[in-house]
Amino acid sequence: MGSHKDLTGSDSTDPTMDPLPTPATQAGRDGLAAVLARPGRALVALDFDGTLASIVPDPEKARAHPDALPALAALAPKVAAVAVITGRPADVAVRYGGFAGAPGLEHLVVLGHYGAERWDAVSGEVSAPDPHPGVATVRAELPGLLDRAGAGPGTWTEDKGHALAVHTRRAADPQGTFDALRESLTDLAARNGLIVEPGRMVLELRPPGMDKGVALSEYVRELGAESVLYAGDDLGDLPAYAAVDELRADGTPGLLVCSGSEEVTALSEKADLVVDGPQGVVRLLRQIAAQAG
Repeated sequence: MGSHKDLTGSDSTDPTMDPLPTPATQAGRDGLAAVLARPGRALVALDFDGTLASIVPDPEKARAHPDALPALAALAPKVAAVAVITGRPADVAVRYGGFAGAPGLEHLVVLGHYGAERWDAVSGEVSAPDPHPGVATVRAELPGLLDRAGAGPGTWTEDKGHALAVHTRRAADPQGTFDALRESLTDLAARNGLIVEPGRMVLELRPPGMDKGVALSEYVRELGAESVLYAGDDLGDLPAYAAVDELRADGTPGLLVCSGSEEVTALSEKADLVVDGPQGVVRLLRQIAAQAG
C-alpha cells in the first residue's frame, strides 16, 4: 500500500505536541479526519496482545503498556466508545489490562473470545454463551495428540474455557513446531466442529461463527458510529480490517492501524498507518485525544 509514516523518530517527550502521522491512503486520511472532526460519533477499537500489550513468551504475563490506561482515559470521554476486541476471555483481558475501575474508562467495553463474550465497565459483569461441546472433546484429546506429534518441551496449551490455544513460542524451533502441528490440529478441530485460528506462534482451536470482524461490525451498528478506528497486529485482526473496508465501502469512514512487528506482515500490507508496536499505538491514542475536536 505504499510507504507509511510511523510514530518514531520524534525528539519530543510529549507525544501530544507532535503532529499526527499521515496515513498512507486516502481512505485512511479520510477516516482519521472523520474521527477528529466528530469524535463523539467515533468508535475506537483495539486488539489487546501485540497492540495494547507487548507479546511475551508467557501469555499469562502479558500486561498493557504502562501508558495505555492514561491514553485510553484521555481519549475515551471524547469518543462514542472504546472497545477492546480480543481472543482472550473478556475477564482475563480486563485483568491484564487493568481496566476494572480505571478512572475515565467507565464506558469501556471488552469483547472477549472474538466477540462471544462481553464485559462492560458500567456493570463490571461478563456476559457469555455456553461453551461449544466440541471444546470439551478437544480438551481431552489434545494432550495425546501433542505427545504423538512429538511437540516436545516448550510447547504448551492455554485453556481459555471457550477455546484452547497451543503455543510454540517457547519451543526449541518455534516456527518448525508451529508448522508441524498445524495440520493435525486443524483436523482435530474440524472433527469436533471447531476451527483453527493461527497467530504469532500460536494455534487456537475455537468455535466458528464469531471473529473480530463480526464483533466490530455488530458494535458499530449498536452504537450508530459514524467513523471507526481499528488497531491490531496479528492474523486474527484481518477480519476486523475487512469489516472496516466494508464499512468504508458503505460510506462510514475508517482508519486501519497496524501495531507493527517483524513476525507478521499481512496487516502492515493492508494498513493505512503502521506504528511502532504498543508504544506507537499508545502514542497515537494520546495524539488523537489531544487533537480531537
